[in-house]
Amino acid sequence: MGREVHVRDELEELLREIEFPAGALVEQRVDSPAALEDIEGAVREALHSVELPRGSVAIGVGSRGVGRVGEVVAALVGALKESGARPFVLPAMGSHGASTAEGQARVLAHLGVSEQKVGCPVRATMETVEVGETPSGVKVYMDRNAYEADSVVVVNRIKPHTAFRGTVESGPTKMLAIGMGKQRGAHSIHAAGWGNIHRTIPEAARVSVATGKVGFGLAILETPDEEPHKVLAIPAEALEASEAPLLEEAKRNLMRLPFEELDVLVVDEIGKNISGDGADPNVTGRYPTPYGGGGPAVERMVFLGLTEETGGNANGLGMADVVTERLAAGMDRPSTYMNALTSTTPSPVRVPMVMPSERMAVAAALQMCAGVSPPEVRLVRIKNTLKLRRMWVSESLLSEVEEDQNLKVLERSQPLGLEE
Repeated sequence: MGREVHVRDELEELLREIEFPAGALVEQRVDSPAALEDIEGAVREALHSVELPRGSVAIGVGSRGVGRVGEVVAALVGALKESGARPFVLPAMGSHGASTAEGQARVLAHLGVSEQKVGCPVRATMETVEVGETPSGVKVYMDRNAYEADSVVVVNRIKPHTAFRGTVESGPTKMLAIGMGKQRGAHSIHAAGWGNIHRTIPEAARVSVATGKVGFGLAILETPDEEPHKVLAIPAEALEASEAPLLEEAKRNLMRLPFEELDVLVVDEIGKNISGDGADPNVTGRYPTPYGGGGPAVERMVFLGLTEETGGNANGLGMADVVTERLAAGMDRPSTYMNALTSTTPSPVRVPMVMPSERMAVAAALQMCAGVSPPEVRLVRIKNTLKLRRMWVSESLLSEVEEDQNLKVLERSQPLGLEE
């Protein structure tokens, strides 16, 4: 015990001497389509392009923090009721929510999708029905409540995936293949291999569509600030072909960091409501598989905490080099590990170096930047990978900021503002 205390004291003394860079608060301006003001009107207008089902209708909703998703779902529920249908919502999120029915219902409630807010029951189960196999023999599953309904509708945002590239990535097609299959279905798709997943997802979605259960998908495109700017209703048989050009539009709208190389990236919070990987690899440049790509080259990355909405699921912490004790202590290991077991990717749940405070965590990252002195590092601090309008940048980056017409210095000589 005495030796441990001695080493800790030496560690604190070493890191206490690290000199931090000076910096500034910077605002990033990007071209952005106008956000929708009338969500209900946009949803109802979109529904004119599909035939509304009758009878019982299962509405699949995922765990991502889609902007104003509660309003989107409430508008859809209202339109379905007016057409004579009996809608209900179900969680379509694979193994998220600790892979329990209660946990998944809580995730939806956190996102503003509850019976009181959307006007219909929420029915959560982890039970599934096997509905077929892909041409390569991958089994496809569907939520039992969805399978027993007369029709299925999925609601999802179209966005670049965090671990692979394909003509179809995150969106209604992926929800049909993975989210609607609960833990068993999600594992079946992932276990077929990340090198194949760009083919497996559309093949599995075709199997679900072939059941005749799927009516349509409600696809949402967002602004760089994660606000809906377009809602489209796409018939089930047209989903795969329709998503490809929408994915390209979504990629253009994705807000990114304005620097190609960084010595240190500090992220205040990670969580499943931010990204499936806690912090979006499309922003950080750190991917859980070799099949993703893009983003900056980051030498050292620090995560400071977890969002409240993530419920202890710390999936993605393994992409950092250093985290705080606060983050590590807030990690719910079973729910976090369920992600790795389902997705077959252990690296995002490995625990990196843990430091007792925010200041020591960043000091450790600075200490490990070879070839550059701490006061001269290229450092950026962001709240999370969805909030990129404003960021703290070190002084060594200010020359690039001044040359970029989309960047503006708001306040100079700003401290990094870390907790001791």
